Amino acid sequence: MRQQQIEVRNWVQSIGKRYFDPLTNLGQLTEEVGELARILIREYGQQSWKKGSAPENVRQAIADELADIAFVVFCLSDQLDIDLEDAFKEKLRLKTDRDRERHMSNKKLD
Repeated sequence: MRQQQIEVRNWVQSIGKRYFDPLTNLGQLTEEVGELARILIREYGQQSWKKGSAPENVRQAIADELADIAFVVFCLSDQLDIDLEDAFKEKLRLKTDRDRERHMSNKKLD
């Protein structure tokens, strides 16, 4: 993740001019998550696609939205001077400690 964060920083500095402010990036993140939700709701949920609105390749459309989300997350973490790789590793450690037995004993997941 550290390398992707650096790649996004370099892209922003050379092509994007500068980061949008954090609140604007939060808005963009929300927008991208909404676009992902729209696809998932129609493909896996109860809503249907309007005639002619389904993407040709749903898997690719989902991948595109996830990449958009990751891009904005890398922007936010970098502009706020957060090493996302370190933060992620720590979060995974905390979740592992907290949930070590929780999910294995969850009968709803059987």
